[in-house]
Amino acid sequence: MNLFLEAAAAQSQGGGMMGMLLPFVLLFGIFYFMLIRPQQRKEKERQKMISELRAGRRVTFANGLLGTIVEAKEQTFMIEIAAGVVIEVARGAVLAAIDEAPAAEATK
Repeated sequence: MNLFLEAAAAQSQGGGMMGMLLPFVLLFGIFYFMLIRPQQRKEKERQKMISELRAGRRVTFANGLLGTIVEAKEQTFMIEIAAGVVIEVARGAVLAAIDEAPAAEATK
């Protein structure tokens, strides 16, 4: 009988540990699917967009600077921000490519 009680006590302690661990696992799963995974997907799309940028494309940067790509190098872009003013900017600073089509329609 004593052996049975010891086995039941050991089993209840193990179940208690699983009962405490389960909410943490569920919470991590929720955070992963609600926060981490969508952010990773957005970053992957941004990296793909940056890799496809070529000369002549207008872009905006994280600091709000707008310019046109003059030359695309391996790690940087040469950007014309005003007539005759060309600066070199890291590829990671590009926030988005500017779509020129809506601006052209607005001027018509």
